[in-house]
Amino acid sequence: MTALDEDRPDVVGGAAQSFGVELNGLNTIHESERKGRPRDLFWPWFGANVSVFGLSYGSFLLGFGISFWQATIVGVVGIVISFLLCGFIALAGKRGSAPTMVLSRAVFGVNGNRLVSVLSWLLTVGWETVLTALAVLATATVFTQLGWEGGVATKVVALIVVAALIIAGGVIGFNLIMRMQRVITIVTGVLTVVYIILVLGHIDLGAVAALPAGTAPHVIGGFVFMLTGFGLGWVNAAADYSRYLPRSAKSSGVVGWTTFGSSLAPVILLIFGILLAGSSEKLSTAIGMDPIGALASILPIWFLVPFVIVAVLGLVGGAVLDIYSSGLAMLSAGVRVPRFVAAGIDGILMTLGAIYVVFVASDFIGPFQGFLITLGVPIAAWCGAFIADISLRKRDYAEKELYDSRGRYGSVRWLSISLILIGTVLGWGLVTNTYASWLGWQGYLLGPLGLGGKEGDWAFANLGVLVALVVGYLGVIIFGRRTIRRQEELPTNTDPGSIAAADSAQATAADGA
Repeated sequence: MTALDEDRPDVVGGAAQSFGVELNGLNTIHESERKGRPRDLFWPWFGANVSVFGLSYGSFLLGFGISFWQATIVGVVGIVISFLLCGFIALAGKRGSAPTMVLSRAVFGVNGNRLVSVLSWLLTVGWETVLTALAVLATATVFTQLGWEGGVATKVVALIVVAALIIAGGVIGFNLIMRMQRVITIVTGVLTVVYIILVLGHIDLGAVAALPAGTAPHVIGGFVFMLTGFGLGWVNAAADYSRYLPRSAKSSGVVGWTTFGSSLAPVILLIFGILLAGSSEKLSTAIGMDPIGALASILPIWFLVPFVIVAVLGLVGGAVLDIYSSGLAMLSAGVRVPRFVAAGIDGILMTLGAIYVVFVASDFIGPFQGFLITLGVPIAAWCGAFIADISLRKRDYAEKELYDSRGRYGSVRWLSISLILIGTVLGWGLVTNTYASWLGWQGYLLGPLGLGGKEGDWAFANLGVLVALVVGYLGVIIFGRRTIRRQEELPTNTDPGSIAAADSAQATAADGA
């Protein structure tokens, strides 16, 4: 059996569903299953990002020591730019009709791509764990405020219900997720507007205006945190939903609707969250311990139950997309199980991780920021390399050869792998993670490069994420152009075996250029 046979089960037309469960995995979506319009991408992306958790980012951002206007500008710009990256990668899904981590093989090679697939898997499992834990903590806090039992029993029941919803969506797959996200978008959107109206009275514009301005390192640190907290957390899944669109779908629409759907709710929620957190230092501190439960503390009693609904649904909307994509990333890393089994395995890991966060960890924001920044560095390098490849590539992907290491994309593209490693080494040297003691080794380049060391002004600017993104992008733009041109000059129906025989030496030379 070839790599092609293993990665592309014979799934066509109606066979893609069995008892309602999606059977498509890493395979290219069959022509008969491609459907919809770019505007349909609005629903999954809006539903995944409409969570009231977005309000908490206002507190996180002000924690960098910046003013309201600084926080608003870097927050809005960071959100939109980060999701624009998702829009560009979603374009690859339309052009290749395959999952993100399969299309990435064109950049890293069929086997070399397993490294970034593991990184993608870790990031998505981490995010779904965080979102699940937040839903449980929020439920327990609200129940306590209602005078009901908010202890261990409530947390256990909430964990079971939330995990069941997320795992069901991930296992059943694409069609259920699209339906779920539509419902989540409508219900959560309406209830979030009601929440904003109810807490308007807690905003103190005088206190917000008095927030002192931060220096350039503080502003840049906030900007990078917005990148990693929003779009860079989704780039590795951005093509998983656009892959079902017809090839005739308008490219600008794919980019535009992905970016708009993803950014709309976070931008509104962030600005309001900055106003709330800037009005009360006590509330801002409480958000760091329980980001969503703290937001319930300023609500009237009668709206607490609807608040639980909006909080849980919003978090489930994000986690469902994560568990679906984490299953695909697991398959791309080399695990040979059906897609729905992979999603089930990730669901178990997600549940175990959520148990740790809810019942063991004493702090939320510290480990959360450490997680985002640490994995954000290599993912940023991957994102830069992938987007550069997309921008240089003028033709659709040679579908069959994405699954065969003898084809034009090769087994391992050492240039791209090297860019990930270089970007990560440089990036980790320029970020700090004092939030988590086990990450204290990071920031080793801040002193040698004259940036003040781990205690200096630039220590929390997290420049490493931006450096990794630029290294990945410019590396492919400068050194990978010739390889991509050579790939696209080959006929689409060329036999992979003959490509391997004729192209091996040339590919090695080009990747080493």
